[in-house]
Amino acid sequence: MPRCASFETHHCRYDAWFMRHAAAYQSELLAVRALLPWHGLGLAIGVGTDRFASPLGVQVGIDPARAVLDYAAGRGISPVQAVAEALPFADSSFDYALSVTTICFVDDATAMLAEARRVLKPGGELIIGFIDRTSHLGQHYLTHQAENVFYREATFYSAAEVKHLLWETGFTEPFWVQTLLKTPNEIQEIEPLRSDHGQGAFVVVKAHRP
Repeated sequence: MPRCASFETHHCRYDAWFMRHAAAYQSELLAVRALLPWHGLGLAIGVGTDRFASPLGVQVGIDPARAVLDYAAGRGISPVQAVAEALPFADSSFDYALSVTTICFVDDATAMLAEARRVLKPGGELIIGFIDRTSHLGQHYLTHQAENVFYREATFYSAAEVKHLLWETGFTEPFWVQTLLKTPNEIQEIEPLRSDHGQGAFVVVKAHRP
């Protein structure tokens, strides 16, 4: 079952997080922007309230939560209610796909990536942003997971695990960047982007569909 009940119920609270933590949000947005293609038809997998897709030029977004899709539609996204493991699109439909803080909420991460590969055109790119479980923030979320209305059902991944999932589903040439060396509450200014992974809590990887 999709882990979206909390987003249906608390969508206002979720969307407000990005305003309360503006510097952390802008740091994440710039990290994703650094790896996202500048042109082509894009799909946001787990579009949420659309804090990443339309600001970065992505046109189509899917999410299982109807409430958040209303935000996405209002912000210019073509919304589709669907789960990441069963995308309602034909093979080779998109030039690139974006997934930000979605992999931790799906029931089957391997199926999600396999579906992303299927709907991408040959040579297409998949960009994934996620909280690294091994980071300070990732460990904080794990410690307080039961207290967090959104993350209590999440499955956090390490960068090494995401790397293995990409390899397992046929993606190649992963390239990594990272940001958020502090917790969102501590961040008052946009953090600089760093290459690779292992220091920042928010990690973005771009991989190719051969």
